[in-house]
Order: sequence, then structure tokens, then C-alpha cells
Amino acid sequence: MGSVRLLDCTLRDGGYVNDWNFGYDNIVSIFKHLSGAGIDIIEIGFMDERRSVDADHTIQPDGPALDAVYRGLDKGASMIVGMIDYGTCGIEHVRPSKQSFMDGIRVIFKKEKRREAIDFCAQVKALGYKVFVQAVSITSYSDEEMADLIRLVNDLEPYAFSLVDTYGLLHRRQLIHYFTFADEHLKKSISIGYHSHNNFQLGYANCIELLEQDIERPLIIDGSLYGMGKSAGNTPIELLADYLNNREPDRYRIYHLLEAIDVTVLDLYRQIPWGYSYKFFLSASNDCHPNYVSYLLEKKKLPAKAIGEILEKLPEEKKLNYDAKLIESLYVDYQQIVCDDTQAVADMAGEFAGREIVLLGPGRSVETHREMIQGYIRDHRPITVAINFVPDIDALDYIFISNAKRYVQIASSLDSLPPSVRLMATSNITGADGRFAYLFSYGRLIDEEALIVDNPMIMLMKLLDGLAVRRIVLAGFDGYEKSESANYVNPNMEHIFSREKAAEINADVVRSLERLHMRTPYEFLTKTHYNGSLEMR
Repeated sequence: MGSVRLLDCTLRDGGYVNDWNFGYDNIVSIFKHLSGAGIDIIEIGFMDERRSVDADHTIQPDGPALDAVYRGLDKGASMIVGMIDYGTCGIEHVRPSKQSFMDGIRVIFKKEKRREAIDFCAQVKALGYKVFVQAVSITSYSDEEMADLIRLVNDLEPYAFSLVDTYGLLHRRQLIHYFTFADEHLKKSISIGYHSHNNFQLGYANCIELLEQDIERPLIIDGSLYGMGKSAGNTPIELLADYLNNREPDRYRIYHLLEAIDVTVLDLYRQIPWGYSYKFFLSASNDCHPNYVSYLLEKKKLPAKAIGEILEKLPEEKKLNYDAKLIESLYVDYQQIVCDDTQAVADMAGEFAGREIVLLGPGRSVETHREMIQGYIRDHRPITVAINFVPDIDALDYIFISNAKRYVQIASSLDSLPPSVRLMATSNITGADGRFAYLFSYGRLIDEEALIVDNPMIMLMKLLDGLAVRRIVLAGFDGYEKSESANYVNPNMEHIFSREKAAEINADVVRSLERLHMRTPYEFLTKTHYNGSLEMR
């Protein structure tokens, strides 16, 4: 069995959690504890020429700036490495290793950039550094592409070649396949590394699997304190150190790692948690970039089955390369189920024409102003329509459903409604079983110029404006506020927004209202952000 080395990447991969803003004192504390624990290799951060010099960060514009953060610290017996994402830091920003705090540099690159990246690695090696070739998204490589990469790596003969499971997709069989392929084809002088992510909760298990392999060459296993890292996080290095201590007692001083977690890392975790989550499971199970899942989840309009069906439509070459326009197009295409709603519109016009319509939204004001709203309905006797929720309001006539996820969430409540309350929906709602009084084509009601193309308030107002109704009165459409305050009656409907994002969406809804050019007069009965202020229209 070859030698085993643990590499800690807290100060680099952990930076994806907090934008590398650890604070200088925390950086020093973490480094000293890792060195004190006897961790073999410590990765201290990124070099990225797009960044500015800041001693509180572990991402710096060049080698000298990154070195300066750690100036005067004792390395102990640890090897010190930094990282460059190929294309973000030119070789002119890296000084020779003899003048640097770093002993090695890890270079990450995407599959399609492998030839240029290996040429760059050769320049780094010429400066005297131990070079780590980091093949990100290893699951994207075919055997033929792996063979091509390994030929390039053998010609370079770096210190190490690492299998990087960027999105935590590897199961045991795949892991062993890539590892065995690399072991069989790499020159024996080259160490093999493994960098895991925990999307499937397999980071630790996969590391143990490799540690049990009988190989002659050195093995480098990555981990981080408390698993701190990108997406679902990494393998906790304290677990790996403890496992190896069972083989070789007292090799690593675990209490140093636990102190680093206790005094620094747990505080970061409380502010911005990382680790296994529903989102990262969905991305891993669909072999795709997590931003695709984030986009669909943030819609809060799709059940899990629909999300999976949309992700299945991603082209293979795009799965791990996020394309915002592509996922938006797939979302709209999926929702845009066409139906002939000519008869439904005619029937609804016969009932709604000449009437006042009260639309009830799920904003908190529908609850805080319930008595006032009920009084208005009692005095004016309008047709009352709730949108995507079941309100605690008497004299409800209809519920309009345009959100498939909400439909699933409120299904039991819909079953208990009295027969006098009828349902209407857009054609993207499936599984209706004939329960809708009216079904309308989703595609003709959306606003393709809007940030939220299928805002249900806009969709229903667009529909009503063509029915010759007398007037529309809106209650419970409060608009969006910063996430510290609840926007909805039902917490399941909450979105997470910054103040700036909330203001942007409010302004976009106002623009959608302007684009409607409503012929029908309308007013807001409760306070709203959608009329430019929080005053009644």
C-alpha cells in the first residue's frame, strides 16, 4: 500500500460558502490548527486576478498577495498549496516557488480546456512548484477522453493527478472505475488524489473505499473542517483523520481540528449552513448543475415530478454547464400546455360580464384586514376569486389555480370546499380529473417580457379584462419585501429575497400591469407595493 496524505481545503473550497471572507484572525486560527493537527497538505486559497487585495479573504489577485496573508506563519511539517482556476490567473501573476510561501499549486479546469490547462501546468511546474492537475467534473469524461487527458498528464509528470467529483455524482462502481483507470494508466511517479462532494451523502464512504484500495502509488484524499465547502460540502477532514488514526495511532492530533471547528467553523455554519440538502440531491440525481435546480425551486410552482421531467430535457452537453436562458426556455415550454379554451372563455364571460370581481391574493394583508375585506364583499356582492390558496373568507365563489405545486399542497383543502366554490385553472395544471369549471390556455396568459412570466395576478387580470367585467378590486396582493418579514399567509409560499431583489420584482409587476393596458378599471383594497407606494390606489 502506498502512502496516504490528507489535504485540507477549508480555506479554499470552504470559501464558496462565505465568498472567502473568513476574516484575517479566523484565517490564521484555522491555519494554525490544521498545521498543529499534522494535516499533510493545507490548501490556503485561490489566486484570481479579478479580485483585489484584502487580507480578510482567502482569494487574492496573485501569488504574492496570497502569500502575504500567511506571511510569518509556521508551516510545520505541512505542504502548502494554492489553487488556480485555469483562465482566471495568468502565469505572470505567479512568482517562482523559492520566493513563495506555497510549495505547490493545484490547477482546476473543465474538460474542453484540458490541453491549454496542461500547457499552463507546465509553466507552473517550470517555476518550481509541485503541480496538482485537478480534473473537475470527472463524471463528464468518457474513457476515451480520460485516456487523452492521462496521456497529457504523463507527458507533464506533475506531482499529483486528482479525480474531482465537483457535483457529488459518484457512486462506488463509478468511483472505482475512474480510480482504477487512472491507476492503471498514470506513471507510477504521479500521486492520485480524490476530491469529493456530499450531494449523495457519499463523500466519506467514497473516501474510505479508496483508502481500502491496494495500490502502490501515493494517495491524496481531500477533506475540510466540518465538511465546509461548495454545494453539499466536502468530506469532513476530522472523520478522515480519525479513521486513519485507527490504522496509525496518534498520526493526527484530532483535538486541533475539533478546536478549529468549535471556535471558528461552527460560527460560520450557523450564519450560512452547508451540507446535504434537497436541492443538491435533486441536482446529483439528475446529473446536472445545481443552479438548474435552484432556478426551478425558486419558482415555487413545480412539484418534484415536474422538476425531474424538466431536468430530463437538458441536453447532455449542457447538464454540467449552467445555461440560464436554456432552463428558462425549458420551464416555459413545459408549462405551456395548449388547450382550446374558446368555450371556457365564452361561458365565463356570460357569468362575469358586467360584474365587479374581487381577487384575493395570499399576502399577509388578506389575514390582517380580513374583517374589512369581508365587509366590502358583504356590501358590494361581487364575484370573489382567490388565487392559488384557500382563504378564510366567507362568500368565496372561485379559486384560480396556475401553480402546480400549490395545487398539490392545497389538494386536501380543495376536497373539503362546499360545492358552491368552483375551481378554474390554467392548462399547465395536470391531474385535474374534470374538477375544473373552467380551464384556460397557460401560454396566452403569460407575460414573456416579465421577470416572472407567469405571475398569477397578471394572468387572471389579463383574462378578466377580455370578459367585459365592470371593475376589479384586489386584496392581499402586498408585493414582495425583504425576507426577514413574511410576505405570505402560508409560509410554504415564501421566497427568499434581498431588499434589492424584492424591489426589482415589485417594479417588474408594475411594468406588467402597464403592458396590459387595462380597459377595465381596477383598484387595490389593501396596501400594496404594486402601485408605486404602500398607499391605496
